[in-house]
Amino acid sequence: MDTAINFPHLGIHLDNVGKMFQVFGIDIAYYGVIVVTGMMLGMLVVLREARRVGENTDYYWDMLIIGLVAGVVGARIYYVVFAWDIYKDNLLEIFNTRHGGLAIYGGIIGAAVAVFIYSRIKKMSFTRIVDCIAPGLLLGQIIGRWGNFFNREAFGGYTDSLLAMQLPVSAVRENEITQQMWAHVQTVGGVDMIQVHPTFLYEGIWNLCILILLLIYRKKKKFDGEVFLLYLIGYGLGRVWIEGLRTDQLLIPGVGLPVSQVLSGILVVAAAAAILWKRKKMKKTASTLDVVDENKE
Repeated sequence: MDTAINFPHLGIHLDNVGKMFQVFGIDIAYYGVIVVTGMMLGMLVVLREARRVGENTDYYWDMLIIGLVAGVVGARIYYVVFAWDIYKDNLLEIFNTRHGGLAIYGGIIGAAVAVFIYSRIKKMSFTRIVDCIAPGLLLGQIIGRWGNFFNREAFGGYTDSLLAMQLPVSAVRENEITQQMWAHVQTVGGVDMIQVHPTFLYEGIWNLCILILLLIYRKKKKFDGEVFLLYLIGYGLGRVWIEGLRTDQLLIPGVGLPVSQVLSGILVVAAAAAILWKRKKMKKTASTLDVVDENKE
């Protein structure tokens, strides 16, 4: 029963949700399988987008492999830096990702740096590349969040809402259980369970909506890079809200604010400003060209 996950108000009761399965006696974490699956399917979407806009997909294969490696490394470094207390006494645990510990913003930063360097070397348009990457990145995030479901992590505080999720106390990290959650512990089948916001699910649904909007808008974009900037705005707005619900927040040392929430807010403002600046510049250029054409006449 300590492997159960329930959604009581939806009438969903899953009695045996394991964190791992075995292949030839080797433990394989569902988290890793799901994250890798998300990456692979995301890559296919990126390649399809690249073909749609006439890009050389051979370059994209190289770039995606490099970006994936850099993204995983960046995601792990980001998480470890802001959760140092967990790893400072056991440095080897830094290399154990089977129990989670990959921060999406670290992955985006690591992959973006690698892709930018590659684009400079190959003399490709970085802004056109990231527009192709945005839909695939979102799909990877949507799928990857289900790894948090199997790991019983990335959940929010206590709630009794329609989507409330119940988890065994023994299956989650004690430091992520708040006093309010302890006060509302329920005993189900002899097992103490907390009832929480399934924030992984919220983010997955939010990202799916953003993905649909980007796929609809991408053919109408005004300039290269706009789709990626809209991704940053859409994802960032959702993350500002959802991060505030979570109990496993990575905090800025000495400040105590959730680092992903602060970074999301900054990216939303910066991306919105970039779109406004670019559109204003394009409008000014168009007006100048109109004046030149009138003078020629």
